[in-house]
Amino acid sequence: MINPLPLSLRRRLALEISRKQIDLEIIEHPLRQLFWECTLLCNLHCRHCGSDCKNISGVPDMPKEDFLRVLDGISAVTDPHKVFIIVTGGEPLMRADIEECGMEFYKRGFPWGMVSNGYALTKERYEKLLRAGMGSMTISLDGLRDDHTWMRQNPESFDHAVNAIKMLTATDGFIFDVVTCVNRKNYSNLEEIRDFLISIGVKKWRVFTVFPMGRAASDPNMRLSDEEFRGVFEFIRATRKEGKIMANYGCEGFLGNYEGEVRDHLFSCQAGISVGSVLIDGSISACSSIRSDYHQGNIYKDDFMTVWNTKFQPYRDRTWMKKDECANCSYFRYCRGGGMHLRDSEGKLLLCHLNRLINSEK
Repeated sequence: MINPLPLSLRRRLALEISRKQIDLEIIEHPLRQLFWECTLLCNLHCRHCGSDCKNISGVPDMPKEDFLRVLDGISAVTDPHKVFIIVTGGEPLMRADIEECGMEFYKRGFPWGMVSNGYALTKERYEKLLRAGMGSMTISLDGLRDDHTWMRQNPESFDHAVNAIKMLTATDGFIFDVVTCVNRKNYSNLEEIRDFLISIGVKKWRVFTVFPMGRAASDPNMRLSDEEFRGVFEFIRATRKEGKIMANYGCEGFLGNYEGEVRDHLFSCQAGISVGSVLIDGSISACSSIRSDYHQGNIYKDDFMTVWNTKFQPYRDRTWMKKDECANCSYFRYCRGGGMHLRDSEGKLLLCHLNRLINSEK
């Protein structure tokens, strides 16, 4: 078992190199990923949902023409082939015109993909999405049948998700991954989940743990103990060494000596540095996981690229985060206060990954 601290010399050197690279990225802030929250409608009612999506939304879907104007503004000043659009929601497949949207992205030279629960991914729709230029997809699967059904609260959700994954694995060269939310219900079944994914042809598996926002904040079954939390990283590390499936922990927080062992990259929160978003109401923000209001403008009154190039100071200069438990932390230079999605609307840190790892040793 890895000791999270003190950092090994090798780890510290790697983190120093990474820190300098991030400093340069902040200066250049090249837009590389753009999330589009295309709908708040959803066909499931998941226990861990951070956006509280519903079958009937009080917020109408953004007209595709409004988002396309944003893309036209981006392509006027940067190479669209270098900006990857990630369609999210809600559930993107709840939009009847999502294939039309994708085709317009493709025509404009933007590569694009989608995050989906897979419930509505029929063979016909999948083929239409491929013809519309969809280049990647993420499907959520939160365990084997009982655990996934418990999480998604729909008895048919497991079969739909698995059928969706099998369609993706059957497509030669298609880029996709499966994402799993680890919680107290499925933690003990991680090996079985891994083996099942391998058996149906999955090559890339992304694992994340719940942070206290949305519905998950009040559900004790969502929150792992500190020992279980650390166990997730030991499991990912062992799985990566085994080499049968590439497991990655999400880009959520700084992990001390686990850095370089459980992800393909060292920790950095790219929100507002290379990652932007357009939310359902037109708000200009960063990673779509950020639920607190750190919006920088709105497409209905601001030009997206002007905002991208002149604002986003809270994302790019995070010295304001050096307070409370971060105030005297000697690892702040690498962590920079953690992921933006782990801050509430007042800037308070909701969860420190490193502290949880340290507590697991007590």
